[in-house]
Amino acid sequence: MPREETAGGSLREGIMEVALEQWTERIRRMQVGFNVSRVTGKRYRTEVPYRQSAEISLNLGGNTDVSFALSIGCSGLSFFKKGGRSVRQITGNKLLVRALKEEGVDTIFGYPGACTIDISDELYKQEDIRIIVPRHEQALVHAADAYARTTGKVGVCLVTSGPGATNLVTGLATANYDSVPLVCFTGQVARHLIGNDAFQEVDIVGITRSITKYGVTVRNREDLGRIVKEAFYIARTGRPGPVLIDLPKDVMCELGSAEYPETVNIRGYKPNTSVHMGQLKRALKMLKKAKKPLFLAGGGVNIARANKVFTEVVNKTKVPVVTTIMGRGAVPTDHPLYIGNLGMHGQYAANMAVGECDLLFSIGTRFNDRITGKLHAFAPNAQIVHIDIDTASISRNIQVHVPIVADALEAVTKMNEYVEECDTEKWMGQIKGWKEEHPLLIKDRGNMTPMDIIEEINRQFDEAIITTDVGQHQMFVTQYIQINEKKQLVTSGGLGTMGYGFPAAIGAKLGNPDKTVIAVSGDGGMQMNIQEFATAVLEELPLILCVFNNEYLGMVRQWQKLFYGKRYSMTNMRAGALFRRTNGEEMPEYTPDFVKLAESYGAKGIRVMKKEDIAAAFEEAKKNTKTPTLIEFIIDPEEMVYPMIRPGGTLEDMIMDC
Repeated sequence: MPREETAGGSLREGIMEVALEQWTERIRRMQVGFNVSRVTGKRYRTEVPYRQSAEISLNLGGNTDVSFALSIGCSGLSFFKKGGRSVRQITGNKLLVRALKEEGVDTIFGYPGACTIDISDELYKQEDIRIIVPRHEQALVHAADAYARTTGKVGVCLVTSGPGATNLVTGLATANYDSVPLVCFTGQVARHLIGNDAFQEVDIVGITRSITKYGVTVRNREDLGRIVKEAFYIARTGRPGPVLIDLPKDVMCELGSAEYPETVNIRGYKPNTSVHMGQLKRALKMLKKAKKPLFLAGGGVNIARANKVFTEVVNKTKVPVVTTIMGRGAVPTDHPLYIGNLGMHGQYAANMAVGECDLLFSIGTRFNDRITGKLHAFAPNAQIVHIDIDTASISRNIQVHVPIVADALEAVTKMNEYVEECDTEKWMGQIKGWKEEHPLLIKDRGNMTPMDIIEEINRQFDEAIITTDVGQHQMFVTQYIQINEKKQLVTSGGLGTMGYGFPAAIGAKLGNPDKTVIAVSGDGGMQMNIQEFATAVLEELPLILCVFNNEYLGMVRQWQKLFYGKRYSMTNMRAGALFRRTNGEEMPEYTPDFVKLAESYGAKGIRVMKKEDIAAAFEEAKKNTKTPTLIEFIIDPEEMVYPMIRPGGTLEDMIMDC
């Protein structure tokens, strides 16, 4: 048996042999084999079968300690003496768990695999971090996304290599578009296998480079602590976004320093934390002089949690407000100066106000195509002020007159110190006329409508988090749901991700156990992550899941009806072999039966076919306090979302109804 020599002299004769004998005996009692494989410097490395874990420490008197650590798949025997004192080294897996605790992580959304099994084992040994195991990695990352949006914390994911990592892609893109802070850890094969087409090996950093704020593979154990620290800092600062850290299995098994950095200093990444007061004062002078000023609030206002102070600015200036879908709630939706959403399915008055204003004061929006229509016709009479934390977003789509790079909360707080009341009485009168000319309503055709359902939600739930999937139901919710300081809307606005709503509700409820969480989905999107009933039931989450079932992929069908001659290709959710065999004359019953499916998971299912039964269904759902309740609303497929901008049209090219 080799003997370890230290800077302070030789250890007592035989001490290492005795220690190893004791350790060997302990391993033997666990019925596993043990062999010393090699010696490198002042570190012994060992190999044991891929099953057990143990740890032993010896005190040799005074300040000299010897620590031996063995963990599943990451065996290590370490004694390192520095400056006359012993320094204990730990595996990368242990350091990762320590780092998560230092960052205040209390919940991880994870799914295990071979390349992360050692991390899972370290998490098993602690009680401070809650582990949530959804039934699919895509659902996992959506849940972490909504957890982050609704708590203000960083969402954390842990998945294995290969398919586990690639299943994160849609969720990462969703979070990236909507500026959601995530840190996602992916397992990776050992370094010597990378690039050799090893089992479950993919270049996940390369795959996700365009949809993450930062991505890196940890190549050296000594860099692990710094990289994790930087990841959380990057995710939550500046324009928030997802960060991916790829963890090779051998790096995580390697012994190294137990220290976790306290500070971050990244050359080349210095997020702006101030407001250029010269530019801001210039913008406020323009606001005061304008005859038809208009605030445009985007998702940045909500992300920065600047809603309260922005509402104060609106109250002081008397300037009307329009919002993007992601900005809904920047001011309470019942505020007298709030007009509505603008864009493809925006309110008539909101779109007309953008077209007629002479100053558009925008905060926290990217000016994407769904709100601008044809760029040359967007706000043609207006000077444009643009406040955004992301320099790259300013003048990318719309050329602006006064650019201001700043966090929305910082900028609006400074605005609140200087703004004055504007003369908008005549302007508000014109806006009121547009509202009266084309109010936001669904025509009463005698059927239960999405508006009926959403208005019942408004009546019954004063405090709630509402998540949505993507499609017609999403547009209906963003048009009619009332949002204020007690209610929050969570939706996939940039990527438009079907399958988002249900797992998002799970994440929101886990982060906000005392709040009611309602998910609104279409029958198509609901089926994309419907397996998460198992997660919701096992976690005892009393979610209210509203499924608007019109038997079609409704948003695509609406386009087919209006612009494709009613050729309903690939949108009929009852079409199949029987449909093809009978040339469309016969179809089976709709599948699945959502009520029976919910019940099969141990949840409650309710089907509503008449307007008179809506209120009772929600009352019944509120009584269910331990499991989810699915309410299936049978909707006429002819219900359309109006207004609607024609493809390639301007904000004034609105279809009001058909």
